[in-house]
Amino acid sequence: MTDQGQAVGLDVGGSKILAVRTARDGGILDRAEAATPADDQEATMARMIEAARALMTGQVLAVGVGAAGMVDVAQGVLRYAPNLAWRDLAIAERMRSAIGVPCQLDNDANAAAYAEFRFGAGRGYRHVLLVTVGTGIGGGIIADGRLFRGAHGFAAEIGHVVVEPDGPLCGCGNRGCWEQVASGSTIGRKGREEVRRDPDAPLARLVQGDAEALTGRHVTEAAMSGDPAAARIVAEVGHHLGVGIAGLVNVLDPQAVVVGGGVVGAGELLLEPARAAYAETVEGRERRPTVPIVAAQLGPDAGAVGAATLALEELGGSREEPVSRVGGGR
Repeated sequence: MTDQGQAVGLDVGGSKILAVRTARDGGILDRAEAATPADDQEATMARMIEAARALMTGQVLAVGVGAAGMVDVAQGVLRYAPNLAWRDLAIAERMRSAIGVPCQLDNDANAAAYAEFRFGAGRGYRHVLLVTVGTGIGGGIIADGRLFRGAHGFAAEIGHVVVEPDGPLCGCGNRGCWEQVASGSTIGRKGREEVRRDPDAPLARLVQGDAEALTGRHVTEAAMSGDPAAARIVAEVGHHLGVGIAGLVNVLDPQAVVVGGGVVGAGELLLEPARAAYAETVEGRERRPTVPIVAAQLGPDAGAVGAATLALEELGGSREEPVSRVGGGR
């Protein structure tokens, strides 16, 4: 691979497709966006191909796609998406046929984790856990400097660990998944409960008393503006986030936990209670090295940049090993 090698990366979410063309260093050279027709596989596939074509140049060696759901990386197939009507979609082969360059398919949170590891808040570590907190919760694991995908490509579906067996119904079909108590959807649901309980609350005024119109974004912005009820809701979600992170740290023993996704825009209103809950519940906290819980740095570009980088490194040539912040493999 030459230094001039480029890749196109797509982050395919439930509402938007973000496409970027990147250089080897992760720098974005061009971008395009399109709406996702989430309930129509064929229309979504066509929109993805159109977005990738718009960014193609002669220097593009590969296309990477990060998609929300359970991805069979070896076959390049999106097997199942809990919150989208996508089943057994052969994305990699369809993109290869349409674009004419190799295509790498990965889970969107895996792609975001890899971007943060290479270029963002996880740079310099060799063991990183990414937790993306948006409508749901996604995750990505970097183990000894490599993206960990598991035996079938389905690793790090952390949002669907059941933490409250009789809790709210999740899009995956189970009840009480972690993302049902610690995500943006949770913030919105609890905000609507607050409006129903107190129609005169400041949150109610944001939506003219229509509780069903209130979203997690409304609550988060109200919390950042000083609304005590909204701040309490965000803090409660942060607490549940921290408890879940503690369990994952017990299992994975990362050097750092990076929290990304739209909800991280709440900043310390979310992260401070998450750190406190983590410190209270992680095993052996007095004997364990400090594991920082930090905000992601690449924002909404992370998934697309990571998808492009993985495609360039795994399909377009070798990569440069990142410099570790500590010696050895830990």
